Amino acid sequence: MDPVSFRRLLAPSGQDVLAAATGADVGGDGLLATAARLREAHDPDLVAAALTQARLRERAKAKFGADAERMFFTEAGLEQSTRASVAAYRAGRFADRLAGARVLELGCGIGADLVARARAGLIGDGMELDPLTAEVAQANVDALGVADRASVRVGDAVEQDPAGYAAVFADPGRRTARGRVFDPRAYEPPLDAVLDLAGRTGGACVKVAPGIPHEAVPAGAEAEWISVGGDVKEAALWLGGLAGGVPRRATLLAGDGAVAGSLVPRGLGDPDVRGWGRYLYEPDGAVIRAHLVAEVAERVGGGLADPRIAYVTSDEAHATPFASGYAIEDVLPFSVKRLRAELRRRDVGVLTVKKRGSAVDVDKLRRDLGFGGRRRRGGAELTVVVTRVGRDPVALLVRPLADPPAGPQGR
Repeated sequence: MDPVSFRRLLAPSGQDVLAAATGADVGGDGLLATAARLREAHDPDLVAAALTQARLRERAKAKFGADAERMFFTEAGLEQSTRASVAAYRAGRFADRLAGARVLELGCGIGADLVARARAGLIGDGMELDPLTAEVAQANVDALGVADRASVRVGDAVEQDPAGYAAVFADPGRRTARGRVFDPRAYEPPLDAVLDLAGRTGGACVKVAPGIPHEAVPAGAEAEWISVGGDVKEAALWLGGLAGGVPRRATLLAGDGAVAGSLVPRGLGDPDVRGWGRYLYEPDGAVIRAHLVAEVAERVGGGLADPRIAYVTSDEAHATPFASGYAIEDVLPFSVKRLRAELRRRDVGVLTVKKRGSAVDVDKLRRDLGFGGRRRRGGAELTVVVTRVGRDPVALLVRPLADPPAGPQGR
């Protein structure tokens, strides 16, 4: 779709077709039937554009909730956009330091962060190199009712002058036709160029890939990794007056966008290495990315069974948002035959397999253990954790700690 086609979709006739397509069956065979029905009364090209938007809106609900029904998307724009809960959290950080200020956004995409900051009371100008994406972003600004505080224009990020802005937010491209880009020097524009531009204001935030090497984080910046519902979604570098005074942070958002926890370094050394205790803790991915496993180990009174693998073990049961806790029922040398016999002896009907530090194929292991098909009738639920200690592969039989006791528990 080009800007001209998109403008047709925004016109009254296009809106009529889009309204008819939104909410209609646009999946599988239903898409063909919906398309045929709409083409009886409307231009086929307009119908095609409307159906594309309807399908994207349906997919976008996972990121944007009810807003998705009013928003506009491109395939790439939806894939690369910030989910609403993360954008709202980040906008809150801007608003806490810069209430009502003007922010320049470089590479605004479809406008998710721009809209979130406007809703938080900040004024923003978004720059986007791709003309179609810029028009989509402006359409979202209009559709979501923040046009009095946000606007979008076409422009090259590295050519912008941030003078007159209190802060900069930048989202350099991290994808090419070949897929994701992991080297910050290969971002578009490169991370160094973005940081140079962002450094000309009192504060800045630069969105980066969660896999950014720690050595690529500039001195004085705060690197923040964010997970939503237990899944790491993104990372950002906070600079200047927007940095929080710590080198790194792990922030956990619940599924509804509420902050479940924020963890920062406490100057600890490496966690102790110890034998398996009564409990296993699997740190959140954001905690691991932020190199804060030692802080989790301290919270649960534990250590690592292997110094290179981020599984914490302890004799104490603790509730913590920063790790999933499990009661360890047994620790076995890894053997498919022995595992299969043990699961049969325990009458396990529902099996979850996790791994870390192991090359085992989880799907193949499930099949080898007799869990490749449908759920077995009856039977207990159990989790098998495949890992290693040194060179020795082990399998832990564990059960989730739903509501661990409030205080430490003895063995």
